Amino acid sequence: MSDPVVIVGASLGGLRTAEALRRSGYAGPVTVFGDEPHAPYNRPPLSKDVLAGGEVTHAAVAFPQRAATADVLWRLGTRIGSADLERRRVRTADGEEVGYRALVVATGLRPKRLFPRTAALAGAFALRTLDDAGELSAALTPGTRVVIAGSGFVGCEVAATARQLGCEVTVVGSSGLPMLGPLGEALAEDLMERHEQRGVSFHMGTHVAEVIGRDLVEGVRLADGSELACQVLVEAIGSVHNTEWLSGNDVDADLGLRTDSAMRVLRVDGSPWPDVFAVGDVARFPNAIYGDTPASIEHWNIPTETAKRAGRVLALQLAGDPGLADAVAERFAPIPSFWSDQYDIRLLAYGLPALADRVELLAGRRGEDCVYGYFVGAELVGVCGIGMRSEVMRHRDEVSRYGQLPIGETD
Repeated sequence: MSDPVVIVGASLGGLRTAEALRRSGYAGPVTVFGDEPHAPYNRPPLSKDVLAGGEVTHAAVAFPQRAATADVLWRLGTRIGSADLERRRVRTADGEEVGYRALVVATGLRPKRLFPRTAALAGAFALRTLDDAGELSAALTPGTRVVIAGSGFVGCEVAATARQLGCEVTVVGSSGLPMLGPLGEALAEDLMERHEQRGVSFHMGTHVAEVIGRDLVEGVRLADGSELACQVLVEAIGSVHNTEWLSGNDVDADLGLRTDSAMRVLRVDGSPWPDVFAVGDVARFPNAIYGDTPASIEHWNIPTETAKRAGRVLALQLAGDPGLADAVAERFAPIPSFWSDQYDIRLLAYGLPALADRVELLAGRRGEDCVYGYFVGAELVGVCGIGMRSEVMRHRDEVSRYGQLPIGETD
C-alpha cells in the first residue's frame, strides 16, 4: 500500500483538509496525528459557554465526523517531534518514523506565557485546549480574585465569563484600550465601558512585570509599580506558531509557515514544496484581497477556507489531473471573519478592520446595537457590529472588493 497523506494536527484545519481531500476525489489512505487525546473540536466556545458551564466535556464542542472521512486513521495523543521533508518522513515523539505521500501541517498555535515559571505555578492558566478550559473553569468560583494579563478577545471573553460566575475581575493591557487593534478606538472604548458597567476593572497602558507567589499565585506586580492581589492569573498575551518540529528543513517559519496561495509550503528561496501544505492559523499565506504579502490570519473561518483550498489542490496533484495548474493559479481571497460573545453582546466582523485609517459609525448608536465601517481611503476594508447582523452582512460583499479596484475607483 502507498504511503498515506499525513496531516499533523487534529484540529479544525486538519479535519476540514481530510474532508476536502475526499470531496475532491482522493480515496487513498489519510493519517491524522494529534497531540491531544481528543478528536477535533470547536475552540471559540472554550472561553465562553464551555468555561461557564461547570462540567467541561468533549461532547459539548466536538465536530461531527462525516461518513466520507470514516476511514481516516486518527492517531490521537501522538505528538510529532520532527520531520524530514527531503525524505518524506515524520517522526513521533517516541521515535516512530512514518512515511508520507504528502504532508499537511495543521498544528496551529499555542499560548504565550508571561514567564517560564508560570506554566508550573498553581493558579496560573493559559487557555487553548479543552483540558485548559476544564482546569480554569474549576478555579472560577464566586468571589475569586482574577487578574487577566492581556486585553484582546480571549482576555475580554474570559473576563466576561468570570464576572458572570461571580469572580472579581481585573484586566491588564499594554494598549490604551482593550481590543483596540481589531476594533478601533470608538468601538473598543464602547466595549470597555460595557465591561466596566458589569464590574470589570481595567489597568491599561501597562503590563504584568512580576508574578507574586512561590508555588501558587498570590498576586501580580505591574510595570507601573502597582500590585494586584489575586488567586487566579489568566495569561492571554498572544500566541506562538507550532512550527519547531519542522526545524532543520528548508522552510520559512518566521511569523508562521510561509505558503503560496495554493497553501503549498515554500522554501526559503520562495519555491514550493510540491508535497507539503499548511492550513489554518499556522500558515502565512497571501490573500488576494490584501495583496501579495503573506500573513497569518487568526480568524475562525480561515482554517476551513485554507483546508478546502489545500485539499482540492492536493487531490488534483495526487490524481495527476491536468487541471492542477489552473487550480493553483486561481484567485484565493477568503474574507476573514470573527465573532465574539461577551455577556449578552455579540460581535460579528468581516474583513481586516486593523488595516483602516478611518472608522465610521454606519448604523445604530454607541452603547446600543451598532455597526462600524473601517476604511482605507474610500474603500471599505472591514465591518464590525454589535447585533444588527443583517446590516453587517449587507457590507460583506463590499469588503471583499477591496484590492480588486484601484483605491477610489468605482464600477
